[in-house]
Amino acid sequence: MQQPDNFYQKRRFIIKLGKALHKLGSTAYRLEDNLLSIAKFLDIRASFIITPTALTFILSDDEDDQQYNHLVRVSPGDIDLGSLARIDELVDELINGQRTLAEAIERLAEVKNKPAPYGTFLSFLAFGASSGAFAMLMHTSWHDVFWSAILGWVIFGFVLWAEKSRRMTDLLEPLAALSASLLASAISIFDPSINIPMVILSSIIVFIPGLSLTVGLSELAARHLMSGTARIMDSIMMLFKLYFGAVLGMALGNLMWGSAVFVPPETMPVWTSWVAVTTLSASLVVLFKVRLKDAPWGMIAGYIAFGVSIWASTYLGVALGAFVGAFALGLYSNMFSRIMNLPSSIVRILGLVVLVPGSKVYIGLNSAISGQNMLNVPDLGSQTFLIFMSLVAGIIFSNAVLPHGKTL
Repeated sequence: MQQPDNFYQKRRFIIKLGKALHKLGSTAYRLEDNLLSIAKFLDIRASFIITPTALTFILSDDEDDQQYNHLVRVSPGDIDLGSLARIDELVDELINGQRTLAEAIERLAEVKNKPAPYGTFLSFLAFGASSGAFAMLMHTSWHDVFWSAILGWVIFGFVLWAEKSRRMTDLLEPLAALSASLLASAISIFDPSINIPMVILSSIIVFIPGLSLTVGLSELAARHLMSGTARIMDSIMMLFKLYFGAVLGMALGNLMWGSAVFVPPETMPVWTSWVAVTTLSASLVVLFKVRLKDAPWGMIAGYIAFGVSIWASTYLGVALGAFVGAFALGLYSNMFSRIMNLPSSIVRILGLVVLVPGSKVYIGLNSAISGQNMLNVPDLGSQTFLIFMSLVAGIIFSNAVLPHGKTL
C-alpha cells in the first residue's frame, strides 16, 4: 500500500503547485513547462492544459498504471513576484533533497497565506506614484503629473473597497474610470491647463492591460492558442470597460459643471523621463510585491529596457527600438536567472511594463471613437501593433541567444 500513498502525495503537490503558480500570474507555456519538469523529477507521467480560467491535470503512475484527472475553474491570477521567487526556491529545495513532499506542501500553504509584504500605506503611495510617473513619461505637464497622482490615490480607495466587496470587484474598472473622469472634469474648471483625457488615462494606468496583451501574444507565438486567445479577449474587454467608464464620466462632468477652455501649459523637459522610469520602477516593486533583495535587479531592468529602446529608436524607429529594448531586457533577465538561480520573469516583467504600449491601445480606441487625438502620434494603430510584435520577438530572440536558467 506504500505506492498509492506515494502517488497521492506526488499528485497533491503537483496540483497545489500548479494552482499556486497560476494564482501568481504565470504564463501558460512557462507554467506547463515547469509542471512537466517537476512531474518528471517525481517520476510521474503528466499532461497539463493551462488557460487563464481553467486548469487541467492528467497524472498517471508508471508502476500501478493509476491515472488521475483533475479539472478546476480558477480566476485569472494577479502578479506576485515575491511569492513566485519563494515557490521557486521551495521547488529547488525539494529537488535537492532539503525538503520532503509533505514539508513542501506545508511550505506552499505558508507562501499562499503570507501577508502582503509592503502594507497598505506603501501600496497607496505606489498607486499615486505610478500614475504621476506615467504622466511624466508622456511629457505632458507638471499640472497633469500632480493631478494624476492625486487621482491615482483616489482610485486606490476603490481597490481597497473591491477587496472587501464582491459586487465592487465586478464594477471596479468602469467605476474607477468614471470617478476619475468626473473628478478630472471638475479639476479642469479651476485648473484649465490639464489635459483631461491624459490625466484620466494616467490615473487608471494600473488597470490598462498592456502587459496582459503582450503575454497573450507571446502565448499565441508559443502555440498556446486557447490561453493566448482568452487572455487577449479578456484584455480587450478590460479596455472597453475602462473606456466606457471614462466616456460616461466625461459626459456627466460636462452636464454637471460644464467644460473649461484648455490653456496649453509648458511641456516637461526631456530629463524627466528618467525620473519617471525610476519612480515607475520603484512603484512596480511594491505593486508586484517584489522582495527587497530582488528589487535593485528589477529597477535596473527598467533602466535597461527604457534606455536601450530610446537609443535604438533614434536609428531604427520606435517599433524596432522596442525590439532592441526587449532583446536587451531578455538577455539581462536571463543573466539574472543564471546568476541568482531565480525565474527570469522576476525582473523581465518589471522591464516590460516600461515598454508595453497598452496606453497607446487606449489612446487609439479614443481616437477611433471620438476622433480626438490625446497625443500627436502619427499612425498610432499600426505603430502600437508593431511595438507589441517587437516586444514578443525581442524576448524570443533573447531566449534563443541566451536561454534562461529557469522555466518560470
